[in-house]
Amino acid sequence: MNAITCRLPPTRTPRMARLARLPVFFALADKRVVVAGGSAAAAWKAELLSAAGAQVDVYSAAAGEELAALQRHPPGGEIRVVCRDWAAPDLAGATLAIGAFDDDVSAADFATVARRAGVPVNVIDKPAHCDFSFGSIVNRSPLVVGISTDGAAPVFAQAIRARIEALLPQGFSRWVAAAVQWRPAVKSSGLSFAGRRKFWQLFTARAVADPHREPSTADVGALVAEARSLGDVVEHGSVTLVGAGPGDPELLTLRAVRSLQSADDILYDEHVFPGVLDFARREARKTPVKGGGDTNAMMIGLARAGRRVIRLKAGTLTPANASSDIVACRAAGIAVESVGLNG
Repeated sequence: MNAITCRLPPTRTPRMARLARLPVFFALADKRVVVAGGSAAAAWKAELLSAAGAQVDVYSAAAGEELAALQRHPPGGEIRVVCRDWAAPDLAGATLAIGAFDDDVSAADFATVARRAGVPVNVIDKPAHCDFSFGSIVNRSPLVVGISTDGAAPVFAQAIRARIEALLPQGFSRWVAAAVQWRPAVKSSGLSFAGRRKFWQLFTARAVADPHREPSTADVGALVAEARSLGDVVEHGSVTLVGAGPGDPELLTLRAVRSLQSADDILYDEHVFPGVLDFARREARKTPVKGGGDTNAMMIGLARAGRRVIRLKAGTLTPANASSDIVACRAAGIAVESVGLNG
């Protein structure tokens, strides 16, 4: 049998920077989670897990009133307090295991048994015995933001959390909940893929502009109608020219960031600072180019295929370095705009 060669696309996406932790979000509704210990820290973890929908079994020979109160009034999933120390069979079938121990020997024993049972384990404040960690949380559920410093600087993580709390209106939770409810209706609305994507862009603009208002079914109808009214316009690709500036990603304008976040393809000069590309959505294809006719041909070809293309140029965008791209797009009948054009 002949070997099959996997032919990779001619684009190269820059490698992602190293991660100290992989941010993941566990779906815990109706899943069983074990908590060992009866301290205030154990009670807080039990409350957090219950809020995420888990069925929490707490094993402690000395459970305090805080745990007893949580058992009576859990925020979400049931909390069951078992008034004895944990034992190895208790971990069978658990989704997660959380331990609260003062000494390293007890922590190591719990972690070892959990791992033998194939259960990811976290021992509070003992990172050497943890398979995962709990970060600081900004709760606008279903919108949830997690922040981690890999345990190195929890106070710093709390400060970052406070800043994000100030930036995210409480009303975002209602809009994200509405998105969950509306998604089936949007999917069955008859809009094309590009039309549905436009719907969610319009939805996002409305939520950001008026986050404190309660979204209603009238909104979904109006947004579907608006996306449908655009007709073939949403099916056509476009080109946006963006100047990457002097190199510091923090100096990008808000409009430039939004453009990067909405792109399907980013054709970037090789001298663009890599941090600028971090603002792009992960699904976007990122291709280094050298400029000139070949780049213009690629840019126009992608736009004609219905792609939203960003031509990301090093430095400041000026008439001198943007005019050839603009002329080429207009000659091909491709919609083109520029962000931050000086001169």
